Amino acid sequence: MEFSISAASRAPRGTEQDGVDYYFLTEEAFRQKIAEDGFVEYEEVYPGSFYGTLKSEVERIWEQGHVIVFDVDVKGGINLKKYFGSKALSVFIQAPSVEELRRRLVLRNTDSAEAIERRVAKAAEEMTYAPQFDHILVNDDLQTAFREAEELVDNFLQKDAACE
Repeated sequence: MEFSISAASRAPRGTEQDGVDYYFLTEEAFRQKIAEDGFVEYEEVYPGSFYGTLKSEVERIWEQGHVIVFDVDVKGGINLKKYFGSKALSVFIQAPSVEELRRRLVLRNTDSAEAIERRVAKAAEEMTYAPQFDHILVNDDLQTAFREAEELVDNFLQKDAACE
């Protein structure tokens, strides 16, 4: 299993590294990749701020024979599920509440107060998409949520292997 590294048209935050946390592209380079049909999915999250999954990243992981884990926003998850269909498991991971999300973002100390409020407002809107996912996982305790996620993935992979 291997996490897909998403592409982003924003600058790195904190200690984020290109090719590790994201593939950081300029807005112009991101738009060029869109024009070249270089994404499995992408979204303009905020004006001029793009995130997406590069086809080359999917191919890189598959060539190694690994199962891909995507960590994307809600619309990206919905688009990946549409793209891959029953070959994908979609899990909506949410904080216990909008207030708890705000507290976590403040403690992370990587965004301005304005950026935090923008992200919190977006998260509140994204929660309305949760029913479109295969499973909803509430991250009220990281270790518990991690175990639940592992169980969901293991069950999906076992079911998928049985179908082959």
